[in-house]
Amino acid sequence: MAKQTTGNSKGASEKGAGAKVRLDKWLWAARFFKTRAIAKQAVEGGKVHYEGQRAKCSRIVEVGAELVIRQGFDEKTVVIVDISEQRRGAPEAQKLYSETPDSVAKRELTAEQRKAMRGNLGPDVRPNKRDRRRIMQFKDQ
Repeated sequence: MAKQTTGNSKGASEKGAGAKVRLDKWLWAARFFKTRAIAKQAVEGGKVHYEGQRAKCSRIVEVGAELVIRQGFDEKTVVIVDISEQRRGAPEAQKLYSETPDSVAKRELTAEQRKAMRGNLGPDVRPNKRDRRRIMQFKDQ
């Protein structure tokens, strides 16, 4: 006699449009954040906007929804293509979303501006004693 299995898929990963996945869990599965705790902090801190509004971590994500995610200096606008609650490899995680062309262009522009500003930061080394004396003499004149 064979065992009958119930439809309980609690341990299995759910994938597809019918799955109900929290926002923080989807962000973790899509590899935007290293841990769910960091994803939760980002959502609670207002770094993630769901359909143009701040969202809670427990928000259930839907296919076709637009997310604005701010990470460091970059701000990405992505559209959810697929839903998964299980974290997989990076190539598979990139299939869960698509970044808008405007977002890509904007990120490239800001990256170029940051690179251009990098040369204006000042000297790489601190002045030594002799240099400080010369600076003081120059200021006194």
